[in-house]
Amino acid sequence: MAKLSKTSKTKLQEETTNTGSGQTIIQPDVNENKAKSIKEAKKQALKENRTISDDDSKIRKAFVDKDWNEIRVADSWQIFKVMAEFVEGFEKLSRIGPCVSIFGSARTKRDSPYYKMTEEIAAKLVRHGYGVITGGGPGIMEAGNKGAHSEGGKSVGLNIELPFEQFHNIYIDHDKLLDFDYFFVRKVMFVKYAQGFVVMPGGFGTLDELFEAITLIQTKKIGRFPIILVGKKYWQGLFDWIEDVMLNSESNISPEDLNLVHLVDNATDAVKVIDEFYSKYLLSPNF
Repeated sequence: MAKLSKTSKTKLQEETTNTGSGQTIIQPDVNENKAKSIKEAKKQALKENRTISDDDSKIRKAFVDKDWNEIRVADSWQIFKVMAEFVEGFEKLSRIGPCVSIFGSARTKRDSPYYKMTEEIAAKLVRHGYGVITGGGPGIMEAGNKGAHSEGGKSVGLNIELPFEQFHNIYIDHDKLLDFDYFFVRKVMFVKYAQGFVVMPGGFGTLDELFEAITLIQTKKIGRFPIILVGKKYWQGLFDWIEDVMLNSESNISPEDLNLVHLVDNATDAVKVIDEFYSKYLLSPNF
């Protein structure tokens, strides 16, 4: 017969009673030698001549036992940090007027055709009455802010602290630069205060931002704002796969979902999609 008893550390330990001998056999605790903290894990690693990387520390941290007080304190402070980022973002961005978010790689070089095209798109958007929102970093983000800045338009940067690549560029309006620790808060700002999205070639972060916008529009959580992907050669393969596999083979999306994005190859066509979209509503930017 097996019974469960709770230890002082709220672990469940199985005790198996051998009815033939009358003896109680206590199963060994698999966590008995587990480090109770990252500090202790690092001490163990030193004894074994091992090093613990930052990635290892993050994984080990998920398995470290915490008492209720530690959990309460850590989570409470995290809640306040998240709230603070939302409050600052809402206060600064609520007055910026109509803007277009530009997504793209931080690794794009200044001599890249995509850098030049992003700069041109941003400048055209400003001339047509829009401000520009970017991730605030180098590469495509810098090009977007640079184009907006060159035309005297509103240039917003939503920067995030990263171990590599990310540092804010010099073309952001000083009163419109925000720094974030949390990606999800930053993505809310990208979507909440944009009237359109221009997506340049980029990596995983760009795909994350693109599909966030598509998902919110598809699920009708936000309006059907225009999403423009620039660079047919770069994006066509992805959307061929979406059509062939996600739609035709697996039926995981609807045929009309393919109409949520526009593929273009130049700055003029990118801005034209946004202008034509808002002309249907007889709307125009107000600054």
